Amino acid sequence: MDRRDFVMKTAASAALALVSPSFAFGIGKGTDKIRLGFIGVGARGTGQLALTLRRSDIVVTAICDVDKDRVAGASKMIQDAGMKKPAVFSDNSYSYRDLLKRDDVDAVIISTPWIWHTPMAIDAMEAKKAVGLEVAGAFDIRECWALVDTYEKTGTPFMILENVAYRRDVMAVLNMVRQNLFGEIIHLQGGYEHDLRHVKFNDGKQLYDGGVEFGEKGYSEAKWRTDHSVKRNGDLYPTHGLGPVAHCINNNRGNRFEYLTSTATKSRGLHEYIVNHPNGGENHPNADVKFKLGDIVTTVIKCANGESIVLTHDTNLPRPYSLGFRIQGTKGLWMDINNGIYVEGKSPAHEWESDEEYMKKYDHPLWKKFESDSKDAGHGGMDFFVIHAFVEALKRNEPMPMDVYDAVSWAAVTCLSEQSIADGSEPVAFPDFTRGKWISRKPIFGFDDRY
Repeated sequence: MDRRDFVMKTAASAALALVSPSFAFGIGKGTDKIRLGFIGVGARGTGQLALTLRRSDIVVTAICDVDKDRVAGASKMIQDAGMKKPAVFSDNSYSYRDLLKRDDVDAVIISTPWIWHTPMAIDAMEAKKAVGLEVAGAFDIRECWALVDTYEKTGTPFMILENVAYRRDVMAVLNMVRQNLFGEIIHLQGGYEHDLRHVKFNDGKQLYDGGVEFGEKGYSEAKWRTDHSVKRNGDLYPTHGLGPVAHCINNNRGNRFEYLTSTATKSRGLHEYIVNHPNGGENHPNADVKFKLGDIVTTVIKCANGESIVLTHDTNLPRPYSLGFRIQGTKGLWMDINNGIYVEGKSPAHEWESDEEYMKKYDHPLWKKFESDSKDAGHGGMDFFVIHAFVEALKRNEPMPMDVYDAVSWAAVTCLSEQSIADGSEPVAFPDFTRGKWISRKPIFGFDDRY
Protein backbone atom coordinates (compact mmCIF):
# COMPACT_ATOMS: atom_id res chain seq x y z
CA MET A 1 0.00 0.00 0.00
CA ASP A 2 1.27 3.53 -0.70
CA ARG A 3 2.02 6.08 2.02
CA ARG A 4 -1.15 8.13 1.40
CA ASP A 5 -3.34 5.05 1.89
CA PHE A 6 -1.39 4.14 4.99
CA VAL A 7 -1.76 7.57 6.57
CA MET A 8 -5.47 7.73 5.77
CA LYS A 9 -6.09 4.27 7.20
CA THR A 10 -4.06 5.00 10.32
CA ALA A 11 -5.92 8.25 10.97
CA ALA A 12 -9.32 6.66 10.45
CA SER A 13 -8.49 3.84 12.86
CA ALA A 14 -6.64 5.79 15.56
CA ALA A 15 -9.46 5.66 18.06
CA LEU A 16 -9.78 1.90 17.66
CA ALA A 17 -6.20 1.35 18.74
CA LEU A 18 -7.07 2.25 22.33
CA VAL A 19 -9.69 -0.43 22.90
CA SER A 20 -10.28 -4.10 22.23
CA PRO A 21 -13.56 -5.42 20.84
CA SER A 22 -16.29 -6.37 23.25
CA PHE A 23 -16.94 -10.09 23.48
CA ALA A 24 -20.46 -9.70 24.87
CA PHE A 25 -21.83 -11.26 21.73
CA GLY A 26 -25.23 -12.80 22.22
CA ILE A 27 -26.05 -15.98 20.34
CA GLY A 28 -29.02 -18.25 20.22
CA LYS A 29 -31.67 -15.58 20.77
CA GLY A 30 -33.79 -17.72 23.02
CA THR A 31 -32.44 -21.10 21.96
CA ASP A 32 -29.70 -23.28 23.43
CA LYS A 33 -28.33 -24.08 19.99
CA ILE A 34 -26.05 -22.03 17.79
CA ARG A 35 -27.74 -21.41 14.47
CA LEU A 36 -25.08 -21.86 11.86
CA GLY A 37 -24.88 -20.95 8.18
CA PHE A 38 -22.39 -22.39 5.70
CA ILE A 39 -20.95 -20.21 2.95
CA GLY A 40 -19.27 -22.68 0.62
CA VAL A 41 -20.13 -26.37 0.71
CA GLY A 42 -17.49 -27.76 -1.63
CA ALA A 43 -15.10 -30.47 -0.47
CA ARG A 44 -13.83 -28.54 2.55
CA GLY A 45 -17.16 -27.01 3.51
CA THR A 46 -18.93 -30.35 3.29
CA GLY A 47 -16.35 -31.88 5.61
CA GLN A 48 -16.90 -29.13 8.15
CA LEU A 49 -20.66 -29.52 7.77
CA ALA A 50 -20.44 -33.23 8.57
CA LEU A 51 -18.63 -32.41 11.82
CA THR A 52 -21.19 -29.84 12.93
CA LEU A 53 -24.03 -32.27 12.26
CA ARG A 54 -22.52 -34.58 14.90
CA ARG A 55 -23.03 -31.93 17.58
CA SER A 56 -26.15 -31.45 19.69
CA ASP A 57 -25.51 -27.74 20.26
CA ILE A 58 -25.75 -26.67 16.61
CA VAL A 59 -28.55 -26.38 14.10
CA VAL A 60 -27.63 -25.61 10.50
CA THR A 61 -30.22 -23.17 9.18
CA ALA A 62 -28.78 -21.93 5.88
CA ILE A 63 -26.29 -22.87 3.17
CA CYS A 64 -24.84 -21.02 0.20
CA ASP A 65 -22.84 -22.13 -2.82
CA VAL A 66 -22.94 -21.30 -6.51
CA ASP A 67 -22.71 -25.03 -7.29
CA LYS A 68 -26.32 -26.22 -7.09
CA ASP A 69 -25.29 -29.89 -6.95
CA ARG A 70 -23.17 -29.19 -3.89
CA VAL A 71 -26.05 -27.30 -2.29
CA ALA A 72 -28.43 -30.18 -2.92
CA GLY A 73 -26.02 -32.66 -1.39
CA ALA A 74 -25.45 -30.48 1.68
CA SER A 75 -29.17 -29.93 2.14
CA LYS A 76 -29.74 -33.69 2.10
CA MET A 77 -27.01 -34.20 4.70
CA ILE A 78 -28.70 -31.70 7.00
CA GLN A 79 -32.13 -33.26 6.64
CA ASP A 80 -30.73 -36.77 7.03
CA ALA A 81 -29.30 -35.59 10.36
CA GLY A 82 -32.84 -34.83 11.53
CA MET A 83 -32.81 -31.07 10.99
CA LYS A 84 -35.23 -28.99 8.98
CA LYS A 85 -34.48 -28.23 5.36
CA PRO A 86 -32.10 -25.27 5.39
CA ALA A 87 -32.60 -22.02 3.54
CA VAL A 88 -30.63 -22.24 0.29
CA PHE A 89 -28.78 -19.48 -1.56
CA SER A 90 -27.15 -20.31 -4.88
CA ASP A 91 -28.28 -17.78 -7.50
CA ASN A 92 -24.96 -15.95 -7.92
CA SER A 93 -21.64 -15.16 -6.29
CA TYR A 94 -23.22 -12.55 -4.00
CA SER A 95 -26.12 -14.65 -2.75
CA TYR A 96 -24.23 -15.11 0.53
CA ARG A 97 -25.29 -11.56 1.41
CA ASP A 98 -28.89 -12.70 1.50
CA LEU A 99 -27.90 -15.47 3.89
CA LEU A 100 -26.27 -12.86 6.14
CA LYS A 101 -29.56 -10.95 6.38
CA ARG A 102 -31.35 -13.82 8.08
CA ASP A 103 -32.32 -13.60 11.74
CA ASP A 104 -31.91 -17.35 12.19
CA VAL A 105 -28.15 -17.31 11.52
CA ASP A 106 -25.87 -16.56 14.48
CA ALA A 107 -22.57 -17.58 12.91
CA VAL A 108 -21.10 -18.67 9.59
CA ILE A 109 -18.39 -21.05 8.42
CA ILE A 110 -16.70 -19.68 5.29
CA SER A 111 -15.05 -22.31 3.07
CA THR A 112 -14.83 -20.70 -0.36
CA PRO A 113 -12.06 -19.98 -2.90
CA TRP A 114 -9.38 -17.77 -1.37
CA ILE A 115 -10.27 -14.57 -3.19
CA TRP A 116 -13.66 -14.49 -1.45
CA HIS A 117 -12.45 -14.97 2.12
CA THR A 118 -11.89 -11.36 3.11
CA PRO A 119 -14.99 -9.74 1.53
CA MET A 120 -17.23 -12.48 2.90
CA ALA A 121 -15.71 -12.27 6.38
CA ILE A 122 -16.05 -8.49 6.42
CA ASP A 123 -19.66 -8.63 5.27
CA ALA A 124 -20.41 -11.25 7.93
CA MET A 125 -18.84 -9.22 10.73
CA GLU A 126 -20.73 -6.15 9.57
CA ALA A 127 -23.92 -8.21 9.75
CA LYS A 128 -22.99 -9.31 13.31
CA LYS A 129 -22.57 -12.94 12.30
CA ALA A 130 -19.69 -14.64 14.09
CA VAL A 131 -17.09 -15.85 11.59
CA GLY A 132 -15.21 -19.12 11.34
CA LEU A 133 -12.91 -18.56 8.36
CA GLU A 134 -10.96 -21.21 6.50
CA VAL A 135 -7.26 -20.54 5.92
CA ALA A 136 -5.60 -18.78 2.98
CA GLY A 137 -2.82 -16.36 2.24
CA ALA A 138 -3.47 -12.63 1.87
CA PHE A 139 -3.45 -10.87 -1.48
CA ASP A 140 -2.68 -7.41 -0.11
CA ILE A 141 -1.77 -5.82 3.23
CA ARG A 142 -4.77 -3.51 2.90
CA GLU A 143 -6.94 -6.63 2.93
CA CYS A 144 -5.41 -7.61 6.29
CA TRP A 145 -6.03 -4.18 7.75
CA ALA A 146 -9.61 -4.25 6.51
CA LEU A 147 -10.23 -7.46 8.48
CA VAL A 148 -8.68 -5.97 11.62
CA ASP A 149 -10.56 -2.68 11.29
CA THR A 150 -13.90 -4.42 10.80
CA TYR A 151 -13.29 -6.72 13.74
CA GLU A 152 -12.36 -3.83 16.03
CA LYS A 153 -15.27 -1.72 14.84
CA THR A 154 -17.96 -4.37 15.16
CA GLY A 155 -16.68 -6.57 18.00
CA THR A 156 -17.95 -9.60 16.08
CA PRO A 157 -16.24 -12.87 17.06
CA PHE A 158 -13.77 -14.11 14.45
CA MET A 159 -11.71 -17.28 14.38
CA ILE A 160 -9.26 -18.53 11.80
CA LEU A 161 -9.88 -22.26 11.37
CA GLU A 162 -6.27 -23.41 11.37
CA ASN A 163 -6.70 -27.10 12.07
CA VAL A 164 -3.00 -28.05 12.15
CA ALA A 165 -2.61 -26.06 15.37
CA TYR A 166 -4.65 -28.89 16.92
CA ARG A 167 -2.62 -31.76 15.49
CA ARG A 168 -1.94 -34.17 18.33
CA ASP A 169 1.86 -34.17 18.14
CA VAL A 170 1.92 -30.41 17.62
CA MET A 171 -0.13 -29.83 20.76
CA ALA A 172 2.04 -32.24 22.73
CA VAL A 173 5.14 -30.33 21.62
CA LEU A 174 3.47 -27.05 22.62
CA ASN A 175 3.01 -28.65 26.02
CA MET A 176 6.71 -29.52 26.06
CA VAL A 177 7.63 -25.95 25.16
CA ARG A 178 5.49 -24.53 27.95
CA GLN A 179 7.03 -26.96 30.44
CA ASN A 180 10.49 -25.79 29.35
CA LEU A 181 11.66 -29.16 28.01
CA PHE A 182 13.60 -27.45 25.19
CA GLY A 183 14.71 -24.42 27.19
CA GLU A 184 14.43 -21.00 25.61
CA ILE A 185 13.12 -21.33 22.05
CA ILE A 186 15.60 -20.11 19.45
CA HIS A 187 14.54 -21.40 16.02
CA LEU A 188 11.44 -22.92 14.42
CA GLN A 189 10.56 -24.42 11.07
CA GLY A 190 7.38 -25.41 9.28
CA GLY A 191 5.86 -25.41 5.86
CA TYR A 192 3.47 -26.78 3.33
CA GLU A 193 5.31 -29.57 1.54
CA HIS A 194 2.62 -31.39 -0.34
CA ASP A 195 2.49 -32.67 -3.92
CA LEU A 196 -0.63 -30.91 -5.21
CA ARG A 197 -0.19 -31.53 -8.93
CA HIS A 198 -3.27 -33.79 -9.01
CA VAL A 199 -5.23 -31.02 -7.27
CA LYS A 200 -4.03 -28.23 -9.52
CA PHE A 201 -4.77 -30.33 -12.62
CA ASN A 202 -8.00 -32.30 -12.43
CA ASP A 203 -10.81 -32.84 -14.92
CA GLY A 204 -12.96 -34.74 -12.43
CA LYS A 205 -12.62 -38.14 -14.09
CA GLN A 206 -10.18 -39.59 -11.56
CA LEU A 207 -9.32 -38.47 -8.04
CA TYR A 208 -5.52 -38.73 -8.12
CA ASP A 209 -4.80 -38.76 -11.83
CA GLY A 210 -7.32 -36.36 -13.28
CA GLY A 211 -5.59 -35.10 -16.39
CA VAL A 212 -3.93 -31.74 -16.95
CA GLU A 213 -6.89 -29.36 -17.05
CA PHE A 214 -7.52 -26.34 -14.83
CA GLY A 215 -9.58 -23.16 -14.89
CA GLU A 216 -12.87 -23.44 -16.77
CA LYS A 217 -12.12 -27.05 -17.73
CA GLY A 218 -10.95 -27.98 -14.25
CA TYR A 219 -12.74 -29.78 -11.45
CA SER A 220 -13.10 -28.67 -7.83
CA GLU A 221 -10.03 -26.68 -6.67
CA ALA A 222 -8.46 -26.93 -10.13
CA LYS A 223 -11.09 -24.42 -11.24
CA TRP A 224 -9.47 -21.63 -9.20
CA ARG A 225 -6.42 -22.72 -7.21
CA THR A 226 -4.09 -23.30 -10.16
CA ASP A 227 -4.51 -19.73 -11.40
CA HIS A 228 -2.57 -18.56 -8.35
CA SER A 229 0.40 -20.66 -9.48
CA VAL A 230 0.17 -19.04 -12.91
CA LYS A 231 0.11 -15.45 -11.69
CA ARG A 232 1.79 -15.32 -8.28
CA ASN A 233 5.25 -16.09 -6.87
CA GLY A 234 5.35 -16.37 -3.10
CA ASP A 235 4.38 -18.60 -0.21
CA LEU A 236 0.76 -19.08 -1.25
CA TYR A 237 -0.33 -21.21 1.71
CA PRO A 238 1.64 -20.32 4.86
CA THR A 239 -0.70 -20.90 7.79
CA HIS A 240 -0.43 -24.68 8.23
CA GLY A 241 3.30 -24.40 8.82
CA LEU A 242 3.32 -21.04 10.58
CA GLY A 243 0.31 -21.16 12.89
CA PRO A 244 1.49 -24.05 15.09
CA VAL A 245 5.01 -22.69 15.57
CA ALA A 246 3.66 -19.18 16.20
CA HIS A 247 1.89 -20.50 19.30
CA CYS A 248 5.23 -21.79 20.59
CA ILE A 249 6.66 -18.26 20.69
CA ASN A 250 3.49 -16.37 21.67
CA ASN A 251 3.11 -14.39 18.47
CA ASN A 252 0.87 -11.33 18.99
CA ARG A 253 0.93 -12.05 22.74
CA GLY A 254 4.29 -10.87 24.01
CA ASN A 255 6.07 -11.36 20.71
CA ARG A 256 5.54 -10.50 17.05
CA PHE A 257 6.90 -11.08 13.55
CA GLU A 258 9.15 -8.16 12.58
CA TYR A 259 10.29 -8.83 9.00
CA LEU A 260 10.84 -11.57 6.44
CA THR A 261 12.94 -12.41 3.43
CA SER A 262 11.83 -14.85 0.74
CA THR A 263 13.47 -16.65 -2.17
CA ALA A 264 11.87 -18.72 -4.93
CA THR A 265 13.44 -21.33 -7.16
CA LYS A 266 12.76 -21.61 -10.84
CA SER A 267 9.45 -23.07 -11.98
CA ARG A 268 9.60 -26.47 -13.62
CA GLY A 269 7.34 -28.93 -11.82
CA LEU A 270 3.92 -28.01 -13.20
CA HIS A 271 5.16 -27.77 -16.78
CA GLU A 272 6.90 -31.16 -16.51
CA TYR A 273 3.71 -32.68 -15.11
CA ILE A 274 1.72 -31.46 -18.13
CA VAL A 275 4.13 -32.57 -20.82
CA ASN A 276 4.76 -35.99 -19.23
CA HIS A 277 1.15 -36.82 -18.40
CA PRO A 278 -0.65 -39.33 -20.69
CA ASN A 279 -3.44 -36.78 -21.22
CA GLY A 280 -1.00 -33.94 -21.83
CA GLY A 281 2.15 -33.70 -23.92
CA GLU A 282 4.25 -31.06 -25.61
CA ASN A 283 1.37 -30.14 -27.91
CA HIS A 284 -1.27 -29.75 -25.21
CA PRO A 285 -2.43 -26.11 -24.90
CA ASN A 286 -1.50 -26.02 -21.22
CA ALA A 287 2.09 -26.91 -22.08
CA ASP A 288 2.44 -23.29 -23.21
CA VAL A 289 1.32 -21.87 -19.85
CA LYS A 290 4.05 -19.99 -18.01
CA PHE A 291 3.80 -20.67 -14.28
CA LYS A 292 5.11 -17.83 -12.16
CA LEU A 293 5.22 -19.74 -8.86
CA GLY A 294 8.67 -21.06 -8.03
CA ASP A 295 8.67 -24.76 -7.24
CA ILE A 296 10.08 -24.14 -3.76
CA VAL A 297 9.65 -20.88 -1.88
CA THR A 298 11.74 -20.38 1.27
CA THR A 299 10.85 -17.65 3.75
CA VAL A 300 12.80 -16.59 6.83
CA ILE A 301 10.96 -14.59 9.52
CA LYS A 302 12.71 -12.66 12.30
CA CYS A 303 10.74 -12.14 15.51
CA ALA A 304 10.81 -9.32 18.06
CA ASN A 305 12.15 -11.60 20.81
CA GLY A 306 14.98 -12.80 18.59
CA GLU A 307 13.71 -16.12 17.23
CA SER A 308 13.93 -17.11 13.56
CA ILE A 309 11.34 -19.11 11.62
CA VAL A 310 11.94 -20.87 8.30
CA LEU A 311 8.87 -21.61 6.17
CA THR A 312 8.88 -23.77 3.04
CA HIS A 313 6.22 -23.85 0.32
CA ASP A 314 6.67 -26.90 -1.92
CA THR A 315 3.60 -28.05 -3.87
CA ASN A 316 4.74 -28.48 -7.50
CA LEU A 317 7.21 -31.37 -7.28
CA PRO A 318 6.89 -35.10 -6.54
CA ARG A 319 7.31 -35.71 -2.82
CA PRO A 320 5.63 -37.29 0.23
CA TYR A 321 3.50 -35.04 2.43
CA SER A 322 5.21 -33.21 5.28
CA LEU A 323 4.85 -29.97 7.20
CA GLY A 324 8.51 -30.07 8.18
CA PHE A 325 8.14 -28.93 11.79
CA ARG A 326 11.20 -28.21 13.91
CA ILE A 327 11.15 -26.62 17.36
CA GLN A 328 14.60 -25.90 18.75
CA GLY A 329 15.74 -24.34 21.99
CA THR A 330 18.74 -24.03 24.28
CA LYS A 331 18.17 -27.53 25.71
CA GLY A 332 17.14 -29.55 22.67
CA LEU A 333 14.78 -29.91 19.73
CA TRP A 334 11.97 -31.86 18.10
CA MET A 335 11.44 -32.61 14.41
CA ASP A 336 8.41 -34.27 12.86
CA ILE A 337 10.12 -35.52 9.71
CA ASN A 338 11.84 -38.29 11.70
CA ASN A 339 9.55 -38.29 14.76
CA GLY A 340 12.75 -37.46 16.56
CA ILE A 341 13.62 -35.59 19.74
CA TYR A 342 16.84 -34.65 21.48
CA VAL A 343 16.97 -33.29 25.03
CA GLU A 344 20.35 -32.44 26.47
CA GLY A 345 21.10 -34.46 29.56
CA LYS A 346 18.29 -36.93 28.86
CA SER A 347 18.89 -38.24 25.36
CA PRO A 348 21.96 -40.29 24.40
CA ALA A 349 24.72 -37.86 23.52
CA HIS A 350 24.44 -36.58 19.94
CA GLU A 351 21.76 -39.17 19.09
CA TRP A 352 18.11 -38.84 18.16
CA GLU A 353 15.47 -40.50 20.31
CA SER A 354 12.05 -41.59 19.13
CA ASP A 355 9.48 -39.05 20.34
CA GLU A 356 6.94 -41.79 21.12
CA GLU A 357 7.31 -41.79 24.91
CA TYR A 358 7.47 -38.01 25.05
CA MET A 359 4.23 -37.80 23.08
CA LYS A 360 2.53 -39.99 25.67
CA LYS A 361 3.95 -38.10 28.62
CA TYR A 362 3.15 -34.63 27.27
CA ASP A 363 -0.09 -35.47 25.47
CA HIS A 364 -2.20 -32.32 25.63
CA PRO A 365 -5.22 -32.31 27.99
CA LEU A 366 -7.51 -31.43 25.09
CA TRP A 367 -6.61 -34.63 23.28
CA LYS A 368 -6.91 -36.70 26.43
CA LYS A 369 -10.40 -35.33 27.02
CA PHE A 370 -11.80 -35.37 23.49
CA GLU A 371 -9.99 -38.25 21.80
CA SER A 372 -13.17 -40.30 21.41
CA ASP A 373 -15.15 -37.30 20.11
CA SER A 374 -12.52 -36.66 17.45
CA LYS A 375 -12.62 -40.21 16.14
CA ASP A 376 -13.20 -40.32 12.36
CA ALA A 377 -13.00 -36.52 12.10
CA GLY A 378 -10.99 -35.22 9.16
CA HIS A 379 -7.21 -34.82 9.08
CA GLY A 380 -6.54 -37.31 11.84
CA GLY A 381 -9.12 -35.86 14.19
CA MET A 382 -7.85 -32.30 14.31
CA ASP A 383 -10.83 -30.96 12.31
CA PHE A 384 -13.00 -31.81 15.32
CA PHE A 385 -10.94 -29.59 17.59
CA VAL A 386 -11.01 -26.50 15.41
CA ILE A 387 -14.81 -26.63 15.05
CA HIS A 388 -15.17 -27.46 18.73
CA ALA A 389 -13.07 -24.43 19.70
CA PHE A 390 -15.14 -22.09 17.52
CA VAL A 391 -18.43 -23.36 18.91
CA GLU A 392 -17.35 -23.44 22.56
CA ALA A 393 -15.91 -19.92 22.46
CA LEU A 394 -19.20 -18.68 21.02
CA LYS A 395 -21.26 -20.49 23.62
CA ARG A 396 -19.16 -19.05 26.43
CA ASN A 397 -18.88 -15.55 24.95
CA GLU A 398 -15.11 -15.80 25.35
CA PRO A 399 -12.26 -14.72 23.04
CA MET A 400 -11.45 -17.01 20.14
CA PRO A 401 -8.24 -19.02 20.67
CA MET A 402 -7.01 -18.01 17.20
CA ASP A 403 -8.28 -14.54 16.43
CA VAL A 404 -8.14 -11.95 13.68
CA TYR A 405 -4.63 -10.83 14.66
CA ASP A 406 -3.38 -14.38 14.27
CA ALA A 407 -5.20 -14.70 10.96
CA VAL A 408 -3.71 -11.59 9.36
CA SER A 409 -0.17 -12.00 10.70
CA TRP A 410 -0.02 -15.55 9.31
CA ALA A 411 -1.77 -14.74 6.03
CA ALA A 412 0.35 -11.63 5.43
CA VAL A 413 3.31 -13.91 4.70
CA THR A 414 1.87 -14.51 1.24
CA CYS A 415 1.82 -10.94 -0.03
CA LEU A 416 4.97 -9.96 1.88
CA SER A 417 6.86 -12.94 0.41
CA GLU A 418 5.69 -11.94 -3.06
CA GLN A 419 7.10 -8.48 -2.47
CA SER A 420 10.40 -9.78 -1.12
CA ILE A 421 10.90 -12.14 -4.07
CA ALA A 422 10.03 -9.42 -6.57
CA ASP A 423 12.60 -7.14 -4.90
CA GLY A 424 15.43 -9.66 -5.03
CA SER A 425 14.83 -11.21 -1.60
CA GLU A 426 14.94 -7.88 0.17
CA PRO A 427 13.65 -7.80 3.78
CA VAL A 428 10.02 -6.69 4.13
CA ALA A 429 8.57 -5.48 7.41
CA PHE A 430 5.43 -6.92 8.99
CA PRO A 431 2.87 -4.33 10.04
CA ASP A 432 1.94 -4.43 13.72
CA PHE A 433 -1.68 -5.44 13.24
CA THR A 434 -2.31 -5.28 16.99
CA ARG A 435 -1.31 -1.59 17.07
CA GLY A 436 0.96 -2.19 20.03
CA LYS A 437 -1.34 -4.47 21.99
CA TRP A 438 0.97 -7.45 21.40
CA ILE A 439 3.17 -6.20 24.23
CA SER A 440 0.53 -6.79 26.91
CA ARG A 441 -1.77 -9.45 25.41
CA LYS A 442 -1.54 -12.83 27.17
CA PRO A 443 -1.39 -16.25 25.46
CA ILE A 444 -4.65 -18.20 25.59
CA PHE A 445 -4.38 -20.98 23.00
CA GLY A 446 -4.32 -24.48 24.49
CA PHE A 447 -4.08 -23.45 28.13
CA ASP A 448 -6.93 -25.64 29.38
CA ASP A 449 -8.93 -28.69 28.39
CA ARG A 450 -12.06 -26.90 27.21
CA TYR A 451 -11.13 -25.74 23.68
